Amino acid sequence: MRRLPPVHRTRRDWAADLALLLFAACFAAISSQSIPVDGAPGPAWRAVDQLVGGLGCAAVLLRRRWPTQLAVALLLAGSQAHYLTGPAMVALFTVAANRPWRVTAWVAALAFAPLPAVLWQLPELSQDRASSAGTYFALLAGAIGWGLFRRSRRQLIASLRERAELAEADAELRAERARREAREEIAREMHDVLGHRLSLLSVHAGALEFNTGASRDEITTAAGVIRASAHLALRDLRQVIGVLRTDPANGDRPQPELADLPRLVAEARTAGGSIELIGPPADPAPPPLVGRTAYRIVQEALTNARKHAPDAAVTIRVAGRPAGRLTVEVTNSAPPTAAPTRRESGGHGLLGLTERARLAGGELRAGPAGGGFLVCAWLPWPAVAEKEGGR
Repeated sequence: MRRLPPVHRTRRDWAADLALLLFAACFAAISSQSIPVDGAPGPAWRAVDQLVGGLGCAAVLLRRRWPTQLAVALLLAGSQAHYLTGPAMVALFTVAANRPWRVTAWVAALAFAPLPAVLWQLPELSQDRASSAGTYFALLAGAIGWGLFRRSRRQLIASLRERAELAEADAELRAERARREAREEIAREMHDVLGHRLSLLSVHAGALEFNTGASRDEITTAAGVIRASAHLALRDLRQVIGVLRTDPANGDRPQPELADLPRLVAEARTAGGSIELIGPPADPAPPPLVGRTAYRIVQEALTNARKHAPDAAVTIRVAGRPAGRLTVEVTNSAPPTAAPTRRESGGHGLLGLTERARLAGGELRAGPAGGGFLVCAWLPWPAVAEKEGGR
């Protein structure tokens, strides 16, 4: 036979059980004089009735381990004993508050099973007995109703606690996602900005290394470009690190826009490349997010062209209009000398640009074209430029 696990009561549980035991005993003592009894019972019957009532009150302490069995036993014994109404009310309250709905319904049906017979005999009952019967069933109904109320309240509290826990977990997930997106944004910024600057350094340093017969003026010019590029790279790095130390939503960090493309192309031309810029539209300017995304796409495309197709001619076309879309095309011809071939899928830079375009609501495609390489992006350009909300 399987043994039931012991019931562990807290101090609060003990206080509640003892309070209910005291309630059952006081109810039995107070109502003993008002219960009508047929005939004139002798002292022995009275003693047995009181003993059974005392045992019923003590049995209230078993309500946590066997609530259903206790309720059934007290209801059946209560049909013969007169001091078990209080313990029966406690047992019914416990069943309604803690047991499943079906069990509660069966126990309630047992409790009110005598009601039809009482109603049938009601015209023949004396006023005292009819009043006592009505009070008895009303007390049982009140005990069941109070237990159901406690059950509903406990379930509501549990539901609210679960909602609060889920909301807290969801808030943590949103915060973690926001932190991850911020880290990815910073990583893209570092890749785009520093990759462009360092590629210029690499080109000019390589020219000095291999052009051993360069004149002093050429060396001075290349050294100046290297120094300026290194200075700009350090400045951009300080800006990105400043974002890590402060709130990136404060908007203090200057961001490139589409109008900065000519300056970007001028810097790239100092490396000796042939770069043609067609566009961008001067007025009106696209929204900041669209302009910044287009700038980063061109910047990364120029960096990749210097890495994989040095000395190749690059053509940049930027066109668009409001209520339409902004188109950015960067094409480089086949390099005059053999160079490492880019895979169609691109590297991390192209993957980052594809993600940038997607976040801006557009799309980007890149791949070989006519012996060279083509990067083409389409970005939405709303009819009315929206103000960027702190990011």
